Amino acid sequence: MEKAPEKINRIKVNINGEDYYIKGAVPDEYIRQVASYVDKKMTDLSRSHPHLNAARIAVLAALNITDELFKLKQEYDEFLNMLESENPKG
Repeated sequence: MEKAPEKINRIKVNINGEDYYIKGAVPDEYIRQVASYVDKKMTDLSRSHPHLNAARIAVLAALNITDELFKLKQEYDEFLNMLESENPKG
């Protein structure tokens, strides 16, 4: 049986003063939340470092967001290891 094609949403968002059209097979609100998060990171960095151009702000935002992701992944892995040590299999 064939799987029905996923609905692709196309949403206009504004990030750091620029409009972007984002496509995704996720709800509109999720796309808006992700874009809003990136916009906030870039806006905060722009205020802190007004001398930097948009490309450098984008790279710094990407680095900061990736740092957050890596820290959360490390915490998640530590949590899973803790659960496994408390509840060994077998």
